[in-house]
Amino acid sequence: MSDPATNESPRATPAAPPLTIRMHERDNVAIVANDGGLPLGTPLPSGPVLLERVPQGHKVALVDLPADAPVLRYGIPIGHALKDIPAGSWVHERLLRMPDARGLTDLPMATVKLESLPPLEGYTFEGYRNVDGSVGTRNILAITQTVQCVAGVTAFAAQRIKAELLPRFPNVDDVVALEHGYGCGVAIDAPDAAVPIRTLRNISLNPNFGGEVMVVSLGCEKLQPERLLPPGSFAIVDERSVADVGASAENTLDVVCLQDDAHVGFMSMVESIMRQAEEHLERLNARRRETVPASELVVGVQCGGSDAFSGVTANPAVGFCTDLLVRAGASVMFSEVTEVRDGIDQLTSRAATPEVAEAMIREMAWYDAYLKRGCADRSANTTPGNKKGGLSNIVEKAMGSIVKSGKSQISNVLAPGEKLKAKGLTYAATPASDFICGTLQLAAGMNLHVFTTGRGTPYGLAAVPVIKVATRSDLARRWHDLMDVNAGTIADGSATIEEVGWELFRLMLEVASGRRKTWAEHWKLHNALVLFNPAPVT
Repeated sequence: MSDPATNESPRATPAAPPLTIRMHERDNVAIVANDGGLPLGTPLPSGPVLLERVPQGHKVALVDLPADAPVLRYGIPIGHALKDIPAGSWVHERLLRMPDARGLTDLPMATVKLESLPPLEGYTFEGYRNVDGSVGTRNILAITQTVQCVAGVTAFAAQRIKAELLPRFPNVDDVVALEHGYGCGVAIDAPDAAVPIRTLRNISLNPNFGGEVMVVSLGCEKLQPERLLPPGSFAIVDERSVADVGASAENTLDVVCLQDDAHVGFMSMVESIMRQAEEHLERLNARRRETVPASELVVGVQCGGSDAFSGVTANPAVGFCTDLLVRAGASVMFSEVTEVRDGIDQLTSRAATPEVAEAMIREMAWYDAYLKRGCADRSANTTPGNKKGGLSNIVEKAMGSIVKSGKSQISNVLAPGEKLKAKGLTYAATPASDFICGTLQLAAGMNLHVFTTGRGTPYGLAAVPVIKVATRSDLARRWHDLMDVNAGTIADGSATIEEVGWELFRLMLEVASGRRKTWAEHWKLHNALVLFNPAPVT
């Protein structure tokens, strides 16, 4: 790619007819869809001749744009020209002044009355029914940790469990150590400490873990096991638990404390973890999949490594699929505060009630204040990779991100770390960082994840299947063993948004049933959990 400042690209003949994509009739820019971009001198179907090389996904001016003129994409100003920009020019971030953020007052509140679509009935998957009524798409033993200090011991034990015990329990999919960086050295009683604590608690109760709660503690940490999982926070998993605790409706917390006097040496600790794990594995192994309606899906949608195609191909297809899921009675979460903040008016207008709209505004205001405390602002969101992929700023990125939410009414709002208790479309307020967002959606109770990417990222989660959707055919070809769905077919005209949306919906049911593994599952791609901790350290 040539540098915007020098633009010293040679003339070349394009391999295919020039293809540009304009998102709205008001737009005065379009993006170049051709693989490899288009060279200097290329005549565009809309009239202008390229005055310079324009890389794939980047914007070209369709008309002369005088200094200070609004640059329109998605029908809204994504910036204002810093100088005169002739038609046929490459329009990039260095030529734009970003608009101010939309205020959080005088917003439309639940003003859009959406057409009621017929229910989508008859779709099912094979899932694991839990005693609390939730449904898992996988059958996993999770080992919760109260503090980072035990991570090494737990990881060592988990590897031995997988190698020595797991083969004896063929109905258990995996063993996952819930590693994180929290638990001590923090202001544990600070008001915002509730966020990471409830996040870790609710992750431990994710539907894919079958109600089995096993904890490894050091002993001296601030986040004691009883504080992490107090009585009443988790339910019975089998009849033997009832016998053990009489008429109580709660399990006894199963904790391995490494500082207990009974442990003599490292291997003693590991063997204690393995003994406890074996009991949980026996119960998990007795579970079987059963046919359940698609309404039992709890889907998190997210994007990362975004490019200008994200809002053209993958995210609109996910949005169409989101509407299918809502019609089927399922739960869908979209997130990422800074990636929807500039479209807050679009969201509040789609709220089911004014109260839901107020809740969204409250979460946006909370995050605005959080960024201000850290001397940051929303402009920090757009990454070098986003810009290389054609996204000039967070306003443009936000317009493409919001479309993942489809067109359904927003019926619920979750603060960070809270557990989802409603069907339909939910806005789960999370930071945009991939693994923080994924971690918080896990805590909300997600049992299936959809992740769109244009630049490419080997993102994965150990606790739930992650379906990866490529925004471009070039990425899908190069990363053929990492991408599950190619939405780039929308850009080249070989498929429609609706067709790719239905493809994704059917794939979800196959993956949720265990009949298909995603590439992330195949390669066992995942990172440690990243807890959102707005509380100060000590």
